[in-house]
Amino acid sequence: MLIDSHCHLNYKGLIEDQANVLERSRAAGVGLMLNIATRESEWDAVLDTAVREPDVWATVGIHPHEADEHPHIDTAKLVERAAHPRVVGIGETGLDYYYDHSDRERQQKSFRSHIAACRETGLPLIVHTRDAEEDTLAIMRDEMGKGSYSGVIHCFTASGAFADAAIEIGFYISISGIVTFKNAKDLQETAARLPLDRLLVETDSPFLAPVPHRGQPCEPAYVADTAKFLSNLRGESVEELAAATSANFRTLFSKVA
Repeated sequence: MLIDSHCHLNYKGLIEDQANVLERSRAAGVGLMLNIATRESEWDAVLDTAVREPDVWATVGIHPHEADEHPHIDTAKLVERAAHPRVVGIGETGLDYYYDHSDRERQQKSFRSHIAACRETGLPLIVHTRDAEEDTLAIMRDEMGKGSYSGVIHCFTASGAFADAAIEIGFYISISGIVTFKNAKDLQETAARLPLDRLLVETDSPFLAPVPHRGQPCEPAYVADTAKFLSNLRGESVEELAAATSANFRTLFSKVA
């Protein structure tokens, strides 16, 4: 069994055909999917999907792109919504200095609010970071000093040094279909050496479809293609990789029944 640790089932490209998307995923051997929230307006829909589908779980969070539009989402509001039995993580949150769609200080404040919610609930953090390695790691380390929390760097594309630092403070690293891209040599080198007990796989669907599905809307079924590529890259069987990443997911997202 494979687990898609990060997808957006309620986004355009999947929501129009969600029932069939889910059936194709199950047929491909995907046993669980984590449906990720990025803005308050989608929390109810993301949660409704998880309530309706027993193999789908949910998160609550505000993407760094949305930080400017959500100054009212504080730790208390995250904690309140995370009490639902189908919510198993906080995020996605983090820092994105590549697009700078939101003010950087507001992104940082939102990031810290999410981390505080993780400490209060005991749920793991889902981190997005792009062109912001130094500040992301500085905040994660500073907040860890206030009390421990767990989490994952999703859709990992950062440096090998960042991966090592994140693992050192107890985080997991999630690999998406980007690893299959021809121009992803640095990522492939990092992914090949990551500790198996700190590895997750994801699609980030409907984005970033792996080879051989480039140019199509991505869907959770395609995590099988990423897992196959990654297992070859690492010299492991697909079965070994699937078993390990599924076990890692359940260790990190321990609220999953």
